[in-house]
Amino acid sequence: MDTNNNKYIPALRHGWFTPFYDPLMQLFMRESTFKRGLIEQANIKKGYQVLDIGCGTATLTILIKKANPDAKVTGLDGDPEILKIARKKVINEGIDIKLDQGMSFELPYPDRSFDRVVSSLVFHHLTAENKARTFKEIFRVLKQGGELHVADFGKPHNALAYLISLVLRHLEETKENIDGLLPDMFRKAGFEQVEETARFMSLFGTLSLYRAKKHE
Repeated sequence: MDTNNNKYIPALRHGWFTPFYDPLMQLFMRESTFKRGLIEQANIKKGYQVLDIGCGTATLTILIKKANPDAKVTGLDGDPEILKIARKKVINEGIDIKLDQGMSFELPYPDRSFDRVVSSLVFHHLTAENKARTFKEIFRVLKQGGELHVADFGKPHNALAYLISLVLRHLEETKENIDGLLPDMFRKAGFEQVEETARFMSLFGTLSLYRAKKHE
């Protein structure tokens, strides 16, 4: 991207980190715990259309498909290099997942395409403006009664998490996350029944799970 508003920030901020993304996530971020929690709360049913925004190496995307083999699962990411890793993983797993390249704030899908949209550790890469644009796009592509399920950095829930947040807010676009503003941003995009459903402590601070619904 050639503007500051639309610039793409790769996973871990630097492209050369991409090959190390999976092992670092497993080591430092309690990945299996919070991602399985996210899948459980999404309550995906047979035949649902599910979009994983910012799918990265497709770890969550693959977990969703394995847990819900009758759902139609799509992963979207803006990084072509990380999608190469994702496609290899999907082939190795022998499962049917569609992987697309695109940006979260310009989703390449028609209105009311998905029953569920999920996202894991994506929104802290986005500027405040692009967070807002992304939430409006998610609202657009969700069907009536559809739900958004998010795992991302949240407001610090203890003293240690607060101290970590003082550093983290200078490394990523985390201000809205750390200030606890994501639920209000969901509501401004049109979502209802917005709630923070769980919190986890990680090496990088508080991870929060969120749920939000598009009205019937």
